[in-house]
Amino acid sequence: MVSRLLMDSPLGKILLEAQNNRLTGCRFLFSPNISLSDSDNPLLRRAQKELEEYFAGKRKNFDLPLAPIGTPFQQKVWQALQQIPYGQTQSYKDIAKKINNAKAYRAVGMANNKNPLVILIPCHRVIGCNGKLVGFAGGLGLKQKLLDLEQNNL
Repeated sequence: MVSRLLMDSPLGKILLEAQNNRLTGCRFLFSPNISLSDSDNPLLRRAQKELEEYFAGKRKNFDLPLAPIGTPFQQKVWQALQQIPYGQTQSYKDIAKKINNAKAYRAVGMANNKNPLVILIPCHRVIGCNGKLVGFAGGLGLKQKLLDLEQNNL
């Protein structure tokens, strides 16, 4: 059974999902008409607390059991993303090199786009090789706000 919790954040509503005591989803919701009853799932409450601490500048790393669902390639990319330090960025090409597939930077971008656990798996920390912001499911404005939040709390 999937448990869900809808939380407010300074950047909008976030939907958290858990199954089998592991987080499977964390994404921004942009539809104002969505409402969910509060979940009593302890893992979702813990995730909400850690995200609130992140937005308050008090948390730089998450301590949550994650279970993103994806292909083996996507899993490799998502694991590499989790190694990007708070407040830093890397390019799609950097991530491709980290997973020993230097020419796969476009595929890295597609895996980034399919990340089911935004913020927790920090796909917002991946930028173009020219240093410019590119690609983010929530839009570049939201990506910039997440990067600014981290820079301001270093």
